[in-house]
Amino acid sequence: MATVKPFKAVRPTSELASQIAALPYDVYNRKEACMEIKNHPRSFLRIDRPETNFGEDVGTYDDVVYKKADELLRAEIESGDFITEEKPCYYLYELTMKGRVQSGIVGCVLVDDYENGVVKRHENTRAEKEQDRIRHIDETSAQTGPIFLAHRHNYTISGIIEATRENAKPVYDFTADDGIRHRVFVIDDERDIDNITFAFGNIPEVYIADGHHRAASAVKVSQMRRASHPRNTGKEEFNYFLSVLFDENELEIMDYNRVVKDLNWLTPAKVLAAIEKKADLIKEGFYGISPEKKGQFSMYLDDKWYLFEFHEDIRSDDPVKGMDVSILQDEILEPIFNIKDPTRDIRIDFVGGIRGLEGLESKCERENMKVAFAMYPTSMEELFAVADAGLLMPPKSTWFEPKLRSGLFIHPIER
Repeated sequence: MATVKPFKAVRPTSELASQIAALPYDVYNRKEACMEIKNHPRSFLRIDRPETNFGEDVGTYDDVVYKKADELLRAEIESGDFITEEKPCYYLYELTMKGRVQSGIVGCVLVDDYENGVVKRHENTRAEKEQDRIRHIDETSAQTGPIFLAHRHNYTISGIIEATRENAKPVYDFTADDGIRHRVFVIDDERDIDNITFAFGNIPEVYIADGHHRAASAVKVSQMRRASHPRNTGKEEFNYFLSVLFDENELEIMDYNRVVKDLNWLTPAKVLAAIEKKADLIKEGFYGISPEKKGQFSMYLDDKWYLFEFHEDIRSDDPVKGMDVSILQDEILEPIFNIKDPTRDIRIDFVGGIRGLEGLESKCERENMKVAFAMYPTSMEELFAVADAGLLMPPKSTWFEPKLRSGLFIHPIER
């Protein structure tokens, strides 16, 4: 069962929250991060990506970079621009995108639950990507970016969320530049706190939706702190990692699409002929066509859209092999386009569904990509099934929007 607890958040004042809240550190490269901070000088990104405070002669992962993150964070707290909650609380974090609202509980999850499989994963992590966040957390003694977790529906938690939204006043309420509205409510009533903790204690497992590297890094730092505090009781803050936990009914996975740089020496006609051996052509046209259900995919080729449906004989009941992205890879991208390893092949790129079909057309027209594939979104049930089976999804299987902001909730851990 999941062990979740309230915490004393360090968080920005209500007046500054909109200026400080930042998209996750890993959605930017260094140049983009520098530009974002230039345009938004109070952005928490300058702490999450501290290399932006230096010239290009200082490496992204130099020791001085992480020391700068700690220096900046301490200065922010001491300046009074951040406050520390007086007692451990939960928080309701509500995000609204294009009229769709999703609300989650901000709290801290026991590291042991990650290690014993209560927190389930569906992606591998890369050691070099972990190392950056390990050093950031270790140097600042703080977790600054929450892990995006999902759980199966729970009536108690949903009821508290609804009551809080109706009866409480938000401490933050702002709309970011990208049009996403963010509202945060403090849940400090002792009965609500106990009920939330008890409810999560009856949920058998929670699932990482986004933030596998942040979670793995937080766990590694926890292991380091346990080793350096051999008499720790298990109740120290470093035994927990910062999370936002969403009911499955609150979430919507967007499609994650593919573009390929060449046709592997084939003509468009030969590509179509090869694909029709694997899938039925449903419709075609010069305007964008989206897949309408699982088992379908769209293709943009030679300025024209095609909608296909996979043949029944190449589908599978296996949680991973039966995913549309797996079938596309195994039956089309590898045999027809010779894309054997999509994680390393420079001929393939991935486009989040937030960019729409227009984003795929733009990739082909402006970046000289030759073919694009639009996928039907992976479902939450598919994500749960893969994680429950202890398996891993293919790379770039899920795209979650809206993105959680960093800097709104900081979880300090003992040095």
